[in-house]
This record gives sequence, C-alpha cells and structure tokens, in this order.
Amino acid sequence: MAVKIRLRREGRKKTPMFRIVVADSRAPRDGRFIEILGQYQPRGGENAIALKQDRVNHWLDVGAQPTDTVRSLLRRAGMLKARHEARLAAKLQAAAVKLPSAEA
Repeated sequence: MAVKIRLRREGRKKTPMFRIVVADSRAPRDGRFIEILGQYQPRGGENAIALKQDRVNHWLDVGAQPTDTVRSLLRRAGMLKARHEARLAAKLQAAAVKLPSAEA
C-alpha cells in the first residue's frame, strides 16, 4: 500500500480550506484517509498553515510521500529544512572521530 501525504478539500464554495491528510494513494481525494496532520487555508494570511510537526515527521520517517503541493507547504512551514539539518547533524555526529582524553 503506497501512502501519500496530500490535501483534502473542505470549506464552502469560493472559500477553500484544505486538510493535510495521510491517505492511501488509491483512495479518492475527499475519500478515506488514515490521519489528519494539519490544515491549510489559502486565504488565511500569515497563519495559513497549521501542522502537527511530530506526526508529519513520523509519517515521513515511515516512508509516506508528500505530493508536490504538500511538499511546497512543508517547505514554507520550515519543516523540510529543519528535518534536513537534523539528519545532517546526526550524520556528522556519527562520522566524528572522538579525541583521546588527556588523563594520563
């Protein structure tokens, strides 16, 4: 089962509101989903994106693929940059050589 992080349309006519959900890639756009990760209101101004960052990171770690639109929203929220920096820091920490202590 391929799992995607994608948008689900909600709201009234001419007033869109999208939920960011985890869903099976074969499910319809507004159909079944696994979990709600946040919401996006295009007309919301600076508070347009609200995310559960720990759950988004969990699903990305498990292998869920964000759609192009959701990827750009995650980038705007700063999640992808923070995730990249954390992974890079862990990689550098693992590759670091420990210096011998001066106790002698």
